[in-house]
Amino acid sequence: MDQVKCKYPMKTVLKTIYTASLCVAFLVAPVIAGSGKTSILSSDNNFVKTTPLTVNTTVASKTIALYEALKLKRYGLNKSAFEYALKGYQHLLSTRKLGRNTVLSICDFSLSSRRKRLFIIDVDQQKLLINTYVAHGRKSGAEYASAFSNSPESHMSSLGFYVTKNTYYGDHGLALKIEGLEKGFNDNASGRNIVVHGSEYVGAGYLRYNRMNGRSFGCPAVPTEQTSKVINTIKNGSCLFIYYPTKKYLSQSKILNE
Repeated sequence: MDQVKCKYPMKTVLKTIYTASLCVAFLVAPVIAGSGKTSILSSDNNFVKTTPLTVNTTVASKTIALYEALKLKRYGLNKSAFEYALKGYQHLLSTRKLGRNTVLSICDFSLSSRRKRLFIIDVDQQKLLINTYVAHGRKSGAEYASAFSNSPESHMSSLGFYVTKNTYYGDHGLALKIEGLEKGFNDNASGRNIVVHGSEYVGAGYLRYNRMNGRSFGCPAVPTEQTSKVINTIKNGSCLFIYYPTKKYLSQSKILNE
């Protein structure tokens, strides 16, 4: 795929977003109940129906402008996923949790596994670097993921923010360790051996003969032929966000709600 370049000066955009976020209690997070504003959380059971923010703020405008400039809608990334990802990314930057502060990766698990739902963005170079397929855990769902867990042996995906670590060679060849940063949601990732790795059960070739991509034991597995490119692009301290609009995660994530 071609790299998509943003026409806006990224450093100016990010500086504006970060500065405003220190003054405004939310970037794209749910509006506090009773505030007189419209909440973006309209839940039934554990699924959250995200609706556009009604508050006309500079921060929200800049976020939407960046989303549109990178043409992320054309590539299928849910706008809410991008908004939450950008908010958490800015928080991790401000708390110095990232070793590489230019790359933001988003797994949008609200999308079908038939879609290219991994988006890797270079926020410094203003480009969508990679858009490819990614697997969810086999017990998280079939074509669509809908259940998530932080428990060992659950074979489910875990939501939230991660920081990428070092590479190694294992059963699947080149693999990338990731550290879950959210207690109760993904902090067991290392113990569960949740890593980024390549697999033959993910990708366009697999979809030629199957109605949906295969599933992992909880790892965000990517197509074998793109493993090296994906891992070398995001390794050593970048931000990875796995998204799905559950009420529990969006309302309880400390990274999104501090």
